[in-house]
Amino acid sequence: MDEDGKNKLLCQRLLRAENEKEVISTLKDAGYWDDSDAWRVFGDRENNFSIIGAQQASSVAALVEKLVNSVDAVLLRECLLEGVNPEAKEAPESISKALERYFNIKDGNLANIDSRTRTKLSNNIGLIATGRKTLPNYIVFDRGEGQTPNKMPTTFLSLAESNKLRIPFVQGKFNMGGSGVLRFCGDKGFQLIISRRHPSIPEPNDDSTDYWGFTITRREDPSEGRKNSMYTYLAPFGKILRFRSNELEIPCPRRGTQIIPPLEWGSVIKLFEYEMVAGLKSKIHFGLYNNISLLLPKVGLPIRFYERRNYSGKSLEATMAGLHVRLDEDKRDNLEPNFPTFAEFTALGQKFKASIYAFREGSSDKYRKNEGILFTYCGQTHGAIQQSFFRRVGMSYIADSILVLVECDNISLRAREVLFMNSRDRLSSGELRSAIEKKLEEILGKHQGLRELRERRRREAIESQLLDAKPLRDVLDEILKKSPSLQTLFSKGYDLSNPFKSKLAGEQEEYKGKTYPTYFKLMKGHEEKQCHINLRFRVQFETDVVNDYFMRDRFPGRFVFKLDGNEFSDYVLNLWNGVATLTVTIPEGTKVGDRLRGQVWVTDDTQIEPFYCEFYRNVLSEHKPNGNGTKKRKPPAGEGKGDRKIPDHLALPHVMEVREEDWRRHDFDRFSALKVVDNGEGSYDFFVNIDNVFLNSSLDKNRAAPLRKTALG
Repeated sequence: MDEDGKNKLLCQRLLRAENEKEVISTLKDAGYWDDSDAWRVFGDRENNFSIIGAQQASSVAALVEKLVNSVDAVLLRECLLEGVNPEAKEAPESISKALERYFNIKDGNLANIDSRTRTKLSNNIGLIATGRKTLPNYIVFDRGEGQTPNKMPTTFLSLAESNKLRIPFVQGKFNMGGSGVLRFCGDKGFQLIISRRHPSIPEPNDDSTDYWGFTITRREDPSEGRKNSMYTYLAPFGKILRFRSNELEIPCPRRGTQIIPPLEWGSVIKLFEYEMVAGLKSKIHFGLYNNISLLLPKVGLPIRFYERRNYSGKSLEATMAGLHVRLDEDKRDNLEPNFPTFAEFTALGQKFKASIYAFREGSSDKYRKNEGILFTYCGQTHGAIQQSFFRRVGMSYIADSILVLVECDNISLRAREVLFMNSRDRLSSGELRSAIEKKLEEILGKHQGLRELRERRRREAIESQLLDAKPLRDVLDEILKKSPSLQTLFSKGYDLSNPFKSKLAGEQEEYKGKTYPTYFKLMKGHEEKQCHINLRFRVQFETDVVNDYFMRDRFPGRFVFKLDGNEFSDYVLNLWNGVATLTVTIPEGTKVGDRLRGQVWVTDDTQIEPFYCEFYRNVLSEHKPNGNGTKKRKPPAGEGKGDRKIPDHLALPHVMEVREEDWRRHDFDRFSALKVVDNGEGSYDFFVNIDNVFLNSSLDKNRAAPLRKTALG
């Protein structure tokens, strides 16, 4: 057998290998395992472990980088086939422009094409799970531009080069070669890489364009004075192994309904014995599918998932189009009415757009875990804030039902570097992040829709579970008889009334927004008002459009705001049930006595003429608060007068029993005792686990069955 045949056979054996033991055996049979001269240093850096080991903290986030590189490769394929230099001004100026230009995807958003078209497009990129259920192998393949064997050392196997730095329509900018996966590739760091250049894309002065090139990486332990491990790759005599073939078959068990067609060009990467996050080793189109959708909420191209481990089922394939598409298609069954909604804001001069989703109770688990706010850039999640953030703004009752997507596509490149780590899996701390969080606290804390939902959930959670307060009343009465000082404190009595706000007389009609607005006008009284120079001012508009008008995929609305004839961006805009609220920061250089002129244009691709509004604000001197920094309220002046409540009693805590059948709702188990929830009204609600194992044991031991009726009895 000639050299070409031997290399092809070696590549096929490595691709069929299902564990590290088989890989080692194959390399030993070929005579490469113990031949140190056949291995070259990854990235030409002996200290490559310090770079590779400092990347993604999560194995899922590292795997996502491989999929992102595949999307880039397919877009580059189309650009090069067009005969355009990807770095030239004729190339697409963004990912969305490239997707629209090459695949006819409007605005580059997969929600704008049907599921059948998405499935067809997913043939370009695939993710396959093989091997063992507990320690799977993952194969990522794409029909992208591909690389020649001669170029693989400076592409797949490079670190900190500038290969895609000046290409505007790709996501990979840091050139880590997707190397973050290596630390998760089992004990030996095995990663098989196979690639062939598209035959119609010229590669001048390269004699390897007709070949498939392949190599495998491995992790070498510290030795000979080297303090860290080192990653190397197979390259006998300094050259990537290669062979000629018209196509490459991806061997895997014949499970599922779809056959994976052979590749004529493109790339295949196999990650051996990959250390997948606990809970995501089940069928690939379940847990892992959901997690990757979360990390790629607006993925550029759909990705086909193939389960080829020993699982049964009618369908073992699925097309992943990102979280945004999933939420759009599932919103009728899984989102609360009138959600998602929209907010636009500025922090330290950088513009952000936020999509606010509120899930029906129990529906959020299929979309995320503990993530509350996702920060996306070019369709990929670059960092997240946990859902505990929502408790800071008084939304404890719905904290596990809110998801916010903050789109960062319009921030400057410097701001991107400040906000995100190079690993693209977590946020940096600092002034910009703090400013963003402060704005989000204000937007979410004051959001009318979220406040209404919080109050409704609170009613549902506790209205029928309020404990009989008579035992506690009897105890307090007995104590008060013996304590004159407490009698004074409770001179007006103690409150045992319903803790909820009074319900409105008459049911409120459900808001039914229109797909496109028929009007967008200033609310009465907002045409001309006064504002203080040291405070922001608010302008409200009336409209009849749906809440997601400014952030949806199909024909979204555009909002343009000018102040004194100049475009102005330091504002917060949100839209809820027919009311658009614009909160504006007074610009620098404004003086007392100035008259600010505001202009607003609202339009979309279906409108012939934009809606236009004009308003004025007369600037007054600084507003001076009273001593404690708040506006002084009128004192009580008799029945029905004034706006300050007269304290007439102390309120008892709101305590609710929780039985075993409701444990899941409250995130309880047999050992849980008490949950304290901020109700958003300046007080707390208490949930007591009546079926706590220790409580029941104690009650049984003392044979005090009557005490089991209530937590307070």
